[in-house]
Amino acid sequence: MSKRVLIAPLHWGLGHATRCVPIIREQLKLGNEVIISANSGPRKLIEAQFPSLTFVDIPFMEITYPKDGNMVGHFFWQGPKLIHSIWREHQMLKRIIQTEKIDLVISDSRFGLWSKKVKSIFITHQVQILSPRFQWVINLLNRWIMSKYDEVWIPDYEQAPGLAGVLSHPVNLPKHAKYIGPKSRFNDPLERVDVKYKNLGIASGPEPQRSLFEAELARRFIESDEVSLLLRGKPNENDIKDIGKLKIVPHLKDDAFLAALSQSEKVICRSGYSTIMDLHILGVEAEFHPTPGQTEQEYLAGLHTKMD
Repeated sequence: MSKRVLIAPLHWGLGHATRCVPIIREQLKLGNEVIISANSGPRKLIEAQFPSLTFVDIPFMEITYPKDGNMVGHFFWQGPKLIHSIWREHQMLKRIIQTEKIDLVISDSRFGLWSKKVKSIFITHQVQILSPRFQWVINLLNRWIMSKYDEVWIPDYEQAPGLAGVLSHPVNLPKHAKYIGPKSRFNDPLERVDVKYKNLGIASGPEPQRSLFEAELARRFIESDEVSLLLRGKPNENDIKDIGKLKIVPHLKDDAFLAALSQSEKVICRSGYSTIMDLHILGVEAEFHPTPGQTEQEYLAGLHTKMD
């Protein structure tokens, strides 16, 4: 019998939404009815892929990244708001399960979307979180959250180091966790064609660091005087700008994005895990720039630089 499945990606950037695309496809292929909880850019991205799906609103706190890169201090002061948000979305889920007759919940890093009434699954590549301070406390909370779910799905290869290294291959793996392989909205390696762009820059992630990275890429490309393309990671906007040999666009749909990748000599982007999975499936190498102070991205950038 078909199920009614609620899929909810975290909205701190577009990465969680993009890696939910293959999960949504798999559930639809199984004959299940899929309902999405997403807003802002992630909702726009998923709507473009699946225009007929139903959306429900389960609000969760917006996140910002500090300009000075002091991520630990920044999140420390946001701690009470984060805990309240987790509690609030957990309470709201109880009502939505009843009103929408949900049979299964798949949460991509939405911390409060577990249920005692129906099966709930948590998707994360950060089974172990790295932090310069309070790492044991953060991982204690992370383990507690994972323990509330019936299953933990890890989008990586089972064989270490995989694509996420120690993040997805801790010493002690939760007994209810399993590896489901890298998840990307793309299926096949990219075929290269004649170079059109010397540089392709991809800005992504929460503010204000997304805008700071966009500005740095724009400056770099303008000064290089090379034909370049800059994607702003803003699917809910539609303005296009040309500055000399630089074209700046808010977002590209999948076909256009693949075409741009195939025509680009160099790709420069953040080292977000979903981006790493996409480029891995496509067979595209990139120059990774971690978000300042985000330990996860700093680790992944170093890991994949070594791999190259």
